Amino acid sequence: MTEISGENYDLFGVLIPAGHGRRGRPEHIASPENANKVMLLLAQGWSNQRIAAAMNITVPTLRKHYFSILKTRDTAADMVNARHLVLLWNQCEAGNVAALKEFARIMSNLMPETFKRKVETEKQQVGKKEQLRRDTEQPVSGWEGLVPPRDVVN
Repeated sequence: MTEISGENYDLFGVLIPAGHGRRGRPEHIASPENANKVMLLLAQGWSNQRIAAAMNITVPTLRKHYFSILKTRDTAADMVNARHLVLLWNQCEAGNVAALKEFARIMSNLMPETFKRKVETEKQQVGKKEQLRRDTEQPVSGWEGLVPPRDVVN
């Protein structure tokens, strides 16, 4: 046990809570790792009771230490997805080819309508000669009765 600035740490650098080794349950210590766990479980749609059970704490303890994270229940999935995209993008900028492929796959799944619209627009673009040929095949509206069909022989 090492003492740094009046607080005790074990050999792995984890803070030893006050009253450790005495009777009763030790107080829960909120850590960044536990905060990330709460955020991920919220993003999965878990209830407070289920999250508390998974972390081996009570619901009031969960609310006490992670209240600010629990407020983001509605946007937790978006926040996790955004963080994931940022991490992927950083890997893409570093030249990670697998990250590039995964980023492209995720983006195509997030915005299929946008990519589909772009592909359809590119397919519709034709040259001047092709456009003239298409225009001659389709008569202008109102001329259908004046021009005899090609199949009719006089």
